[in-house]
Amino acid sequence: MPLYAYVCDACSAEFELLVRASETPLCPSCGSEKLQQQVSRISKEIKYPAIAKSWRRRAAAEGDLSNFSKQERKV
Repeated sequence: MPLYAYVCDACSAEFELLVRASETPLCPSCGSEKLQQQVSRISKEIKYPAIAKSWRRRAAAEGDLSNFSKQERKV
């Protein structure tokens, strides 16, 4: 099931839901079906460089270099 972001036209609530293709989502705040699907946000920039380094080290150890720049891949 994909995760979708919505804004409710009735109460302006913003929320994310896991939705199956056959389901019609409802606003968790007011129960309205009048929703606008939003473009999902990309995760925020990591504020702690040490965490990013550890994630990159683990990815490199597993052979996944997709999150490295071209310069970093050459090293």
